[in-house]
Amino acid sequence: MENLVYFTSECVSPGHPDKIADQISDAVLDACIKHDHSSRVACEVFCTTGQVVVGGEITTTTYIDIQDIVRSKIEEIGYRSGMGFDADCGVLNAIHSQSPDIAMGVDNGGAGDQGIMFGGAVKETPELMPLALVLARAIIVRLTKLTRSGELAWARPDAKSQVTLAYNQAGEIVGVDTVVVSVQHNPEATQELIHVDVKELVIKPVLESYNLNPEEVKNYHINPTGRFVIGGPHGDTGLTGRKIIVDTYGGFFRHGGGAFSGKDPSKVDRSAAYAARWVAKNIVGADLADKCEVQLSYAIGVAKPTSIKVETFGTGHTNEIELAKVVGNVFDLTPRGIERDLELRSGNFDYQDLAAFGHIGRTDLDLPWERLNKVEALLNALGK
Repeated sequence: MENLVYFTSECVSPGHPDKIADQISDAVLDACIKHDHSSRVACEVFCTTGQVVVGGEITTTTYIDIQDIVRSKIEEIGYRSGMGFDADCGVLNAIHSQSPDIAMGVDNGGAGDQGIMFGGAVKETPELMPLALVLARAIIVRLTKLTRSGELAWARPDAKSQVTLAYNQAGEIVGVDTVVVSVQHNPEATQELIHVDVKELVIKPVLESYNLNPEEVKNYHINPTGRFVIGGPHGDTGLTGRKIIVDTYGGFFRHGGGAFSGKDPSKVDRSAAYAARWVAKNIVGADLADKCEVQLSYAIGVAKPTSIKVETFGTGHTNEIELAKVVGNVFDLTPRGIERDLELRSGNFDYQDLAAFGHIGRTDLDLPWERLNKVEALLNALGK
């Protein structure tokens, strides 16, 4: 039997407790930036049975209605009375202003904190993303669409997916080994109905859209516990920032540890992670590598990154040290440069949309960090 290597990624639905928290955090950010582009926001959310706590630091010139934001988002996600969590929950607002000590470093153009950020790209899909995450995400996107349209009348908002791919020793994908989907459901739904609907209406169309044969998948696990009625924040508490791997590359590339949601662009946890993706995608898009990971690091109050590292995993066609130097010249990786070039305060997109289905590799949104607009500049800088 051929020796294979297995890699797995997961995704969660907008109704997952942690994703509810992320979306509320980013909805608060959107409300601030919409009316005051210079808003400073660090918003954290805690969700549990019948209760949402909103805390953190916000400095803005606009008024935001926390109660309305929370209730509107819960209603949009699809929680209704009888699920143990709905728009009539209690809402506790514990927000105060940003520390002036932090503001000192940001006001002069420096980073809002120290930290390390990673971004990556790989030629496994047209969007230059890892296939396992792309499939897991596509399953959740389709499942959510069918749930909200009412086609899956038995389904409730909370769900998870997981996809395991098999690779040969050359690093080539040879097939899908396992697909796992867990969906919250109404009490009266039978497991047979759930299995048939999820496999036939959700998983199979997704796999076929990527030219994969559903009949060749070795293992399907659909609601493997046999029952998933109690879900959402009633079944498990939700916190902002606990799904950072789902938000990015599904574990295919490294992660610096900083979450995105609820943070304005002065926080390099968010903005520099987007920038690192932008850099890596343009490197792969320029055919300088088939797989690339970029690490950036920052010091609080300092504008320029303290380091830039490029890793091409043996797939590169250019010296990595030289490539890192060129990146520093082609891209403005200061916080203000990133905010400007990636339009992070423009209001051209809603951050809460990113909190639902991922921040990286999106094809349904025109996100500046997904554009291949630095390919020519990279090649020229390298004399290619």
